[in-house]
Amino acid sequence: MTSDSPATRKVILVIIDGLGWQTAHDGLGYLQGLCEAGRASLYRMECGLPSLSRPMYECILTGVLPVDSGIVNNDIQRLSNQQSIFHLARAAGRSTAAAAYHWISELYNRCPYLPVRDRYTDDLSLPIQHGIFYHGEDYPDDHLLLDAETLRRRHEPDFLLVHPMGADSAGHAYGLDSPQYRNTARRIDALLAEYLPGWLDAGCQVLVTSDHGMNRDRNHGGLLPEERQVPLFTLGSAFAHPGNAHVRQVEICGIVADLLGIGHAKPRNPTVLQATEPEAGADGIN
Repeated sequence: MTSDSPATRKVILVIIDGLGWQTAHDGLGYLQGLCEAGRASLYRMECGLPSLSRPMYECILTGVLPVDSGIVNNDIQRLSNQQSIFHLARAAGRSTAAAAYHWISELYNRCPYLPVRDRYTDDLSLPIQHGIFYHGEDYPDDHLLLDAETLRRRHEPDFLLVHPMGADSAGHAYGLDSPQYRNTARRIDALLAEYLPGWLDAGCQVLVTSDHGMNRDRNHGGLLPEERQVPLFTLGSAFAHPGNAHVRQVEICGIVADLLGIGHAKPRNPTVLQATEPEAGADGIN
C-alpha cells in the first residue's frame, strides 16, 4: 500500500478553541497563504447550538448535534454515550492520541478527570490511547503544540487531536474586538507555520477548525454570526479544493473517518475529498 492509502493514512485535527470565522479569515496569514497557493482550502461553517465548548467538542468528534447527544452545556460532566472518531479508530485497529483540554478526556476516556492519573495517558484499551491533557485555561498554546508534536513523534498515531485554548481565553478576557484576541490568532498561525510543513511532509492529512466563535460581550453560546461562524481549513493530498463546497460541523467526524478508511454511519461530505476516495454505501459502511 502507498503511504496515501486510507488504510495507512494519518490524520491530524486541530481545534483552535474559540476562534471565530472572521478573525481566522483575517488573521491566519500562513494558512491563507497556503490557500492562495492552491495547497489548502478554507470553508466557512456554522457551529451547532448552543455554541459552547463541551457541546461542540462532542458535535465535532461524534457528528451528533447537542440536542441529540445530550451534551447541551459546559456543566454536563460525564462520558459521551455516542460513538466518537476515537472509538471508530480504535475499533478499526487504528491508533489515537490527543493533546487537549481535560474535557476531551472526560468525554471519551474517564470521568471525572483526575490530573495525577489522566494528565499523561498511555493506555491502549482507552478510546484516546495516548494523551497529554491540560486543566488550566491559560495553558500556553506553544506548550500545547509541543505536547502534540511529542505525541506524534513518540507514538505515530493514526488520528491525533490538537486542541489549543489561547484564543478562547483571550476572547473571554478581552472580547472579540480586542487586539489581544486578534494577536492570539496570529500567534497560533505562526505556531502552525512551524509544525504544518513537517506534518504535511510526513503525509498527514490536516484539518484546522474551531468549536465556536466569540462575541463582544466576551462570551458565546447563542446565535450571533460571530459566535456561530467558524473556519475549516483542509490541507493534504487526500483533499480536493472545490472552492464552493458547503461543509457542516457535524460532517467533520465522518470526513476524518473517510480519510482513515474506516466504515461508519456518520454524516459525510465526499465533495471535499479527492475523487479517488471510496464512496460509502447506504448503510455508511465502505
